[in-house]
Amino acid sequence: MSLSILCNLAIIFIPIGMAETEKFTVTIDGKTIQVDPGTTILQAARAIGGEVVPPAMCYYTPLDESGGKCRTCLVEVSKGSEKDPRPMPKLVVSCRTTVMDGMEVKSNSSERVQENRKGVVEFLLINHPIDCPVCDQAGECDLQDLSFEYGFAHSRYDFVKRTFDPMDFGPYIKLHMNRCIHCYRCVFVAQQLTDGRVHGMLGRGDMSEITTYIEKAIENDFSGNMIDVCPVGALTDRTFRFKSRVWFTKPLDAHRDCPTCCGKVALWMVGDEIFRVTSRKDKYGEAEGFICNTCRFHTKELNQWVIEGPRHINRHSVISQGHYELPLEEQKQIPNV
Repeated sequence: MSLSILCNLAIIFIPIGMAETEKFTVTIDGKTIQVDPGTTILQAARAIGGEVVPPAMCYYTPLDESGGKCRTCLVEVSKGSEKDPRPMPKLVVSCRTTVMDGMEVKSNSSERVQENRKGVVEFLLINHPIDCPVCDQAGECDLQDLSFEYGFAHSRYDFVKRTFDPMDFGPYIKLHMNRCIHCYRCVFVAQQLTDGRVHGMLGRGDMSEITTYIEKAIENDFSGNMIDVCPVGALTDRTFRFKSRVWFTKPLDAHRDCPTCCGKVALWMVGDEIFRVTSRKDKYGEAEGFICNTCRFHTKELNQWVIEGPRHINRHSVISQGHYELPLEEQKQIPNV
């Protein structure tokens, strides 16, 4: 076959395979962005960033099938699409609703959405104990942040709250079912990261609970990730319990050569001692990479890690209290940073 024929074939066939995917235009709180078909409203809002992003307590990007349970991410769709501009009559869950071309959404700019979030937070707090002073999740709790922004000063709930006895999920994890909001994140982690899931939701109605069958221990090598994905203090690290408040610790990015996981972690230091090890999380509190129990619970000597530098903490977070990042030039003068 001649070179000219090959060139003509390339001209004919290459553009077909490289055709660009049609983009959808969506506007959220007056800010417009183009996204791929199949993108959810929440994902589009996160692509825009800033105050348009709805809160999310159950949605977790790395976990399949997460979302659609807590209802904190409800938004108002004021225009369905260019082809059908009628508004949606009810608020929709942004983590499960995909965008349409020309869709217009109201998030924080909608009074209906603001009132709904207040109602959802009040509902989540119906049985949740106000034990932030003794909860290890205080300072990095999504529900604590939501209640500060949308919660009421007093509860209107007059009935006795449901209570459960704390339970040990093996030697590393403590379950406080009283604080659980049934987001299912821990169930999805066990189901998608491990060979066999031994815990889940039992019971119905207001007595449904996350537990294991006959209190069986959770012993897989990635069980510690259940702690990282929990948005409240229902699952806590037994090796860190009551040792320190998170805002008294100094978080550092570090890594090690681990044969089981990515080995990229956040070390939470007090002085020269590692108090706990967690996965690194992005600005939405989602793990950038899941880590194994060896890295999390059994590698707490400083010489076992390669320190990359201080972890960036949003200045609005309580964790930033007493934690100040030095300019890059001064960081380079510090040994091993």
